[in-house]
Amino acid sequence: MPTPPQRYTRTAMLLHWVLALALIGLLGMGLYMTGLPFSPQRLKLYNWHKWAGITLLTLSALRLLWRATHRPPALPAAIQNAMPAWQRAAHHGTHHLLYLLFFAVPLIGWAYSSAAGFPVVFLGLWQLPDFVPASKELAEAIKPWHRITAYALAGLIVLHVAAALKHQFIDRDGLLARMWPGPR
Repeated sequence: MPTPPQRYTRTAMLLHWVLALALIGLLGMGLYMTGLPFSPQRLKLYNWHKWAGITLLTLSALRLLWRATHRPPALPAAIQNAMPAWQRAAHHGTHHLLYLLFFAVPLIGWAYSSAAGFPVVFLGLWQLPDFVPASKELAEAIKPWHRITAYALAGLIVLHVAAALKHQFIDRDGLLARMWPGPR
């Protein structure tokens, strides 16, 4: 009977799943609100989207700090040996790109808001400093990058989930249990 894979810490699991749910909600909200006509509802959703983005940025920083100070469990040797080299490269590359986009997407959104002259007021209470100076030309240059990086993040999330499901239902190697909450 093979030894079950080592699990992530409870804190790592909590940060993973909260960030995952927040990202899915934020991506859905972004798609929904951009299709709305100009209205008080649309403005309210844009403000909520900004608050959620700043919260996501903070959670991402906490997750990165946790990851830097708490080494994740290594892939079990049996799983690592069964993976072709391209899958191991995709595994590492996807995780690195996810972390990059956890920061890039909200920072680009903040930069766009600042350049467009729309302040980011966190929770309606604290106005955050402008990330870049107000400039119509800069806003137009930045605007598509928030959408592009958000779609890239969504694509990587789909890839990540698909890989986890492959390990769970096709390979049946127990890899998903490392990040799944519940009894140890």
